[in-house]
Amino acid sequence: MRTEAISNIPKLTSFERMHQARDILQTEGHTLLSLAARIDVRFCQATEEIHNCQGSIIVTGMGKAGLIGQKIAATMASTGTRSHFLHPAEAVHGDLGRVAHNDLVLILSHSGETDEVIRLLPTLAELKVVIIAITGKAGSRLAKSADVTLDLGPVQEAGLLGLAPSTSTTAMLALGDAIALVTSQMRQFGATDFARFHPGGSLGRRLAKVAEIMRPLTACRMALQSKTVRHVMVDQGRPGRRSGAILIVNEQGKLTGIFTDSDLARLLESGADHLLDNPISEVMTPSPATINRDQSIETAVAVLAERKFSELPVTSEDGAPLGLLDITDVVGLLPRSCSPPTSKPAQNECQDRATIPIVEKSKERTVHDE
Repeated sequence: MRTEAISNIPKLTSFERMHQARDILQTEGHTLLSLAARIDVRFCQATEEIHNCQGSIIVTGMGKAGLIGQKIAATMASTGTRSHFLHPAEAVHGDLGRVAHNDLVLILSHSGETDEVIRLLPTLAELKVVIIAITGKAGSRLAKSADVTLDLGPVQEAGLLGLAPSTSTTAMLALGDAIALVTSQMRQFGATDFARFHPGGSLGRRLAKVAEIMRPLTACRMALQSKTVRHVMVDQGRPGRRSGAILIVNEQGKLTGIFTDSDLARLLESGADHLLDNPISEVMTPSPATINRDQSIETAVAVLAERKFSELPVTSEDGAPLGLLDITDVVGLLPRSCSPPTSKPAQNECQDRATIPIVEKSKERTVHDE
């Protein structure tokens, strides 16, 4: 019988589907604009309570409201407010032990009368925790039990039936975002803090320190400036993945130059292979650009992209090499307009533009672009 009833429902045309989709979005959008106009001193009270909370923010809600609550808890946690989600049904079976007296409980319930939520109120009152309610019913039991109630106001669920939680959950989510982001600003939570909580994301990598991503000295090729090119190339053979640059140091261990695979290729292509037996200091790029280990990867990437380098030495304040940042380590963070070098001659253009041309008699070189 039900199958027959469904089959009698006329199919929607493409135009009708688009019209309904627009109507649903407009319904939810109008509700959000109305909610924005309803923001008052109670919102300030809620954010002040959350900001001053010495424990954790415990977010709870049942059904669709609970799913929204999980997202709000996650947003708070990632923007500097310690937060956890507590399922109300599990809470009354022992998980209320997770709530401490110095916590704050944020409860989501559109009706404000959800059984699983209402059952939590007596215990929360005994613990004397601050309760903030997000509800659509200002006269509900939840609203009356809360220290601060954020009323969503009149909400018309979207769609022809107007039954499925849609507009109400959208309003809860938006209001939760507002709470989380305003509180985050009150905590002076910055981009560096955000990156600390998102180390796996692209932003986290960009704002990470160079020291976290650079290749350590043990994984780099390094040679004394007094050694010959031939000696260095034989000496610095290294199995496995390696960078295309050799860090050149003096007897005091300070970085004095850099010699790349492209330098070697141009030396051989120019017919100056007899320079292989000269000190590498004569053909290296002297005084190369460097970066400090405590600077951000974002800064390093900007240098690599702007100056078309492939390798960037990392040095200490006294000029000793600490490692190397290779373009292949950060290629995913380069601006879209800047693709990494791919052709063989330009592959290691890191600092090696200074080595063109190599002239035997005068040893003329261009100065490394600082």
